[in-house]
Amino acid sequence: MRIQMLRPQTHTLYTVCGMVLSFYCLFPLYRSKQISITLLFMPVLVSVAILCLFRVLASYPLTGDERPETVRLLRSAPSKVTAFAVGLVLGIGAGAKTTAGVGFGVPENTVQGITGTLLEDPRVVSGGRAMAAISLKTVTGSGGIRATAGGEITVFFPEESTGRLQEFGRGSQIAAGGYLRRGTPVSGLGGGYLFSADSLHIIKPAPPLERFRTGLRLSIIRRFSRDKNGLWGGLSPALLLGIRDNLDSGLAASYRDAGCSYILALSGMHLAVLAALISLLLKKPLGLRPAAVTGGVIVIAYCLLVGPLPSLYRAALMYLLGVLAMLGMLKRDPFSLLCTAFIIQLMVAPRAGLSLSFILSYLALAGILTVGVMFGRIFRGRIPGFLLLPFSASLGAFIATAGVTAFSFGVLRPVGLIAGLVLVPLTTVFMIGSIAWLVLDLISPVVSSLLNWPLSLLYAVMDKTAASAACVPGLEANPHLILWVSLALTALTVWCDFRRRMAASRLDPFE
Repeated sequence: MRIQMLRPQTHTLYTVCGMVLSFYCLFPLYRSKQISITLLFMPVLVSVAILCLFRVLASYPLTGDERPETVRLLRSAPSKVTAFAVGLVLGIGAGAKTTAGVGFGVPENTVQGITGTLLEDPRVVSGGRAMAAISLKTVTGSGGIRATAGGEITVFFPEESTGRLQEFGRGSQIAAGGYLRRGTPVSGLGGGYLFSADSLHIIKPAPPLERFRTGLRLSIIRRFSRDKNGLWGGLSPALLLGIRDNLDSGLAASYRDAGCSYILALSGMHLAVLAALISLLLKKPLGLRPAAVTGGVIVIAYCLLVGPLPSLYRAALMYLLGVLAMLGMLKRDPFSLLCTAFIIQLMVAPRAGLSLSFILSYLALAGILTVGVMFGRIFRGRIPGFLLLPFSASLGAFIATAGVTAFSFGVLRPVGLIAGLVLVPLTTVFMIGSIAWLVLDLISPVVSSLLNWPLSLLYAVMDKTAASAACVPGLEANPHLILWVSLALTALTVWCDFRRRMAASRLDPFE
């Protein structure tokens, strides 16, 4: 029996490797002028040269003495090299889309006012101020000079205008007075430009569809008002819509210090709960495939309601690709579907690829599908199944993201591996309870009030659990050391899984 290690079902893995190399490694060096355009495209030229070499070798007739592995390598290598070269080119193209600058039409230090369109829902930050990205249309300089502008920048609005800004929402055209400054780009937007506004004027409301969406969001937020429901009313919009404006800061800090902040960020876990409820309600009356297609439509509508969150869009893409696989249009291979989702999302929204949530989301799921699966196979039968599955998934995600987390935050919190085993199920139950409360509240507020006490109790348990885990100190170490340790643990897991499979192949079958 021949043992095969990680063998992807398609060539999308090689395309993703090429995109990662060019988008995250080569193009940043080119943008910072550390390498020239020739060196940027050098890996592409090398890949073409290797492709030509393999094509020449594959053209020679093979004798019967050739090993089957050699024949397969010569026949499959050209397509793999081609997929890698295509990934390099796609990564360079995606990187080029992230370098679009901001044009003001007047000297930067004279900008006193801007007009533009809100590109996202305003978020409340410290001090009650609102923050949002806008697409520039015009700017006003000193002396009243007005000029046409272009590009995207991040704007901070005064506290007194936050309510009005949220009411009009995404798609509205606004005018603001204030001053321009340099800062760190938010999610890759704006080239580092920030505008601090001291006044706000709504020039034009958003289109009708956007107004309907904004009104629906505000209606849900008001129903979960903390004034009516207490602290748990601020957690429900965070878990269901990604709106953390009313989330208790103490709970958010506890989750962060417990290494479980990912639970509060909309991602695959939250979409999985929604997909499970859709399947439960639609599978029996519609059948499996119609229910999956209907679920895909609901997922798309849900993403439009929530807004562009990279981790949520990754999960939605995976769900939609899974539906296509169920319909027979794609192979049912989760890792290949993950690679396909990465290619699509990076090409459609390349600036999202610069956000930390995008990187961590894909790394976490890749770790679950590789290291997590292998760890589960190694300890199958040695650890109870109800603990092995969530722990192996959590461990795979932790190892895959450890390096990036250490570089970004300077500290790791391994206690999250244990705390997550408790907080994830509790959060899932809380989400289901919140959805049930919302449905009942639409029918009768008196009926929905019956769930207030259970949700308050569940919130208190989650708060205490997170606070207890947060007391465990994090691991502060050299990020490079953490990266190498995580790679070593990955290699050890692969080796142990290989040895296990080799030992299983040597067992004589019972006759």
